Amino acid sequence: MNDGTLEALGLGRAPREDPLTYPGAWPAESGLLVGDRLLPLDEHVTYEDRTPVLAIGSNACPAQLRHKMAEFGIDSPVPMVKVRVTGVDVGVSAHVSRVGYVSASPVNSQGVVRELFVTWFDARQLAVVDASEVAFDRAWLTGPGFRFASESGESLRGAYVYVNRYGVLRDGTGAPRRHPGERLLLTELLAVSPELRKLFGRTPEEFCARARGDRELCERGTRLFRVEGLVTVSGLERFVGSQQTGSPGTGSSLPPPLM
Repeated sequence: MNDGTLEALGLGRAPREDPLTYPGAWPAESGLLVGDRLLPLDEHVTYEDRTPVLAIGSNACPAQLRHKMAEFGIDSPVPMVKVRVTGVDVGVSAHVSRVGYVSASPVNSQGVVRELFVTWFDARQLAVVDASEVAFDRAWLTGPGFRFASESGESLRGAYVYVNRYGVLRDGTGAPRRHPGERLLLTELLAVSPELRKLFGRTPEEFCARARGDRELCERGTRLFRVEGLVTVSGLERFVGSQQTGSPGTGSSLPPPLM
């Protein structure tokens, strides 16, 4: 019986606990995350007392958000609004995370349209997520090249994204590669790099197991990406530092959880 729990909805697995599931299961529609339940969302698209953050990877996975918030004892609701985003695509971060995966990162991709989620965080929630994104800087995206339209057709004037300060991985043409899901991504990366296999093993399972919690090894893997010429810019770097002052949800920082 579907009682609205994440487990009943098939959304109960957090990539922090199972890295190969990254970016985790996303909801089919907008919803309100309340503890371990995802409830129907009312007609609100914007929340004046909250900060809109575009979820590129696992922050669109309710179980991942639940995991992050629970670590600091936060159980207040999180609105998750499904949007059609123009101008942003899902690339691959040029760093290895200590939770055991290579995460997604936004890239500037003019004209591309993706269905993603905008998560609306209050001040405490935003501080938790900021602290968890230790390799990223939060940047405000707005302007004619970007559009964030809800399912009802209402447009947001902008949203924050987390831009990876290490850059993103490129494909064979030199353009940012798209994140295909963790298992396929790691399979592809290990297949073309003998040095990466020396560090992390020959399979995605070995990669995640070795990377998890090993700061030094993850740093070596991150350096290797650059040494092997696999890194390019996301095209969003110029937006870092252009934060809106006084925007809602800018709270005090917290110590980084797990990452």
